[in-house]
Amino acid sequence: MAQKVTVVLEDDLTGGPAKQTVRFAFDGTGYEIDLNAKNAAAFSKQLAPYIEHARKAERAQPRRPGRTGRQRSGDIRAWAKEHGLAVSERGRIPASVAEQYHAAAGGR
Repeated sequence: MAQKVTVVLEDDLTGGPAKQTVRFAFDGTGYEIDLNAKNAAAFSKQLAPYIEHARKAERAQPRRPGRTGRQRSGDIRAWAKEHGLAVSERGRIPASVAEQYHAAAGGR
C-alpha cells in the first residue's frame, strides 16, 4: 500500500499559506517560524542592521563526559551497593537507580 503525505506550511503570524520556514537563534535558543513571503521579507529587513554588524558564531561542540562522568558513575554504583540495589560493574546504570541517587544526594 502506498501513502502520500503532504505537508502544508501555515504562516505562524497571520495564518494562511506560508512560503518558508525561517530558522534563527537568540540568546542561545534556536527557533523556527513558518512565514509567507511578505512576512519573511519583513523579518529579514528587521534583522538586517543587526546581521550587518554581527559576526558569525561557531557551533558549540557538545561536551563529552570525561573523567567526572566516570567518577559520578562510580559514586552511583558505590551508593547503590551500599543501599542494596543491584547494579552491574560496567555498562549503563539504570535510570531508576540514578534518580534515587540524585534524590538522596539532594539533586546534585
